Formats: sequence, C-alpha cells, structure tokens
Amino acid sequence: MRVGIVGAGALGTLFGQRLAAGNEVVLLERRPEVVEAVRRDGLSVDGEGRSAYPTTEPRELFGVQVLFVFVRATDTLRALRPFASELSPATAIVSLQNGLGNEEAIKTSLGGTISLVIGATTESALTVGPGDVRRIGDGTTVLGSAGASPEVVNRVARLLVDAGFRASAAYDIRPHLWGKLIANAAINPVAALLDRPNGVVLSDPNAGDVARSLAQEAATVANAMRIPLPFTDPWSYVRTIAEQTAELDNSMLHDLRAGASTEVDFINGAVVAAGRRAGVPTPYNETLTALVKAREGTRA
Repeated sequence: MRVGIVGAGALGTLFGQRLAAGNEVVLLERRPEVVEAVRRDGLSVDGEGRSAYPTTEPRELFGVQVLFVFVRATDTLRALRPFASELSPATAIVSLQNGLGNEEAIKTSLGGTISLVIGATTESALTVGPGDVRRIGDGTTVLGSAGASPEVVNRVARLLVDAGFRASAAYDIRPHLWGKLIANAAINPVAALLDRPNGVVLSDPNAGDVARSLAQEAATVANAMRIPLPFTDPWSYVRTIAEQTAELDNSMLHDLRAGASTEVDFINGAVVAAGRRAGVPTPYNETLTALVKAREGTRA
C-alpha cells in the first residue's frame, strides 16, 4: 500500500518507520535538513532504520491510498491546503493529532466529501535526531469515523496492527478524544511552563495539584456534555500517562523553547470553549491558556 505521512516529528517518524515495513511510505516534511537525513539514512526507531521517500512537495503524495496527518494542530490548514481537489475520494485521511478542532480544520482545508478517520493515540517517542526517534512505552491507538465508512476505519486499524501497533476501531471516538485531551490539558501546559519533562507533575506536589485540578475540570466539562469517558478517575488516568512519558519533553514545551505558537488553544482552550457551551466554569484551564499564551509572547 502507498502511505503518505504529513509531518516528520516524533510521531510522524515513529508511525512512518513502522508502516515502512510492508508499505511504500512517502513522507512530507518542510524542513530540508530532515528530508536530507531521511533520504540518506531512512527513518529510524530505536536504532532500526527503514527506507522511506521524503519530500518537500505535497504533489508527491497526491496518489497515496492512506494519508496520515501528524502536524501540529496550528499547522493543519497550511499543511493540507495543497491537497484540496487533488486526493482521490477513496483516499483515507487519518488524523492522530493532539487536541480538538483538527476534524474541522481538515474538512475546511480539503473541502467536499472526504473519507476522514480521527484517532487518539497514547504512542509517544523521543526525538534523537532528524528522522530518528526512541519509542517511549507501548501505547494504544483508537480510531473512529469523521466521515469514513466503518470499512475504511477497520482497514486503517488493520494497517496499524500489521505494522506492529496496538490499534482498534471504536463506534464513538469522542470518549477517546476527550480522554487524550484531558491528559494533554493536565500535563502539557504545566510541564511546558516549568520547562521540565512530563514527570514534573508527579515529582513536584505543586505541579501535581495544578495538573489534577486541570484534569478534574476538563472531566467535569466532558460529563456535562454526556461524553462517557474511558476511565472513572481522571487524575489516576493522567498519572498513568505521566508515568509512561515521564522523561519526555512534550510538544508544547518544544514550541515554547522554539519561540513558536503552541497548541494550547486546541487543548486547554478547547476545554474552555466546551465549558462555555456546557455552562461549566473552567478557571484553571482559562488561566493556564492565558499563561502559555503570555509565555509565547515573551519568547516570540
């Protein structure tokens, strides 16, 4: 199968390398140094390299059968606009991105009727170098439809299973999206503002108190929206994710260090927006959103 990967960050590299075992992988990345490294050395996970075709040209991916989107939520519109009217209606588009709002951004970018699969993954990887990552733990990926048929969702799940991932299809993906959102909302801004790996919410009691409040607040919003979360105790779930990724610098921290815009509007900001619609106060998520945006401004 011909598989496209949009974005060669840590997860794009991890999924691309695994999928390259039995498929032709075409990797779209705008950083020339990453393209050159992958062209020279392939994609590497835990020291195991596999060949993939890297490019800076979107047109090289127009003929793929499955297109995975791994760019930041802030870059979705920009990254996918070149694909408008160029992809076959049969092409499965798969988003495993952080936060909420990616479904709307992808549909806005591509227009028309598309076969869209939305997923939540707890896979994580630590970047060692361009096109080179170390896998952190053994995550799970759950997929659901945002326009794709059940057959397409199941086909993408089988593709990932065949590549060595733990993946499954769900009738309703919202609980899983919100589960991941709650973990990201609790961990990412706290660790990013403290300039520490994710494990800081476990090792520092004050950081943990803030993270717990963020998680419980987001779960309250989900409950008000009648979204059945895949866990009963949000803080226990967040702790599990933090333990699995304790040594990882999350994407929000990477963005702040780079002086770039973060995904906070799609994570904590999404909790705030949903809370307003549901009539649930979200003071912790509002405050952390404002603090991260203030830090963005100081580092721009």
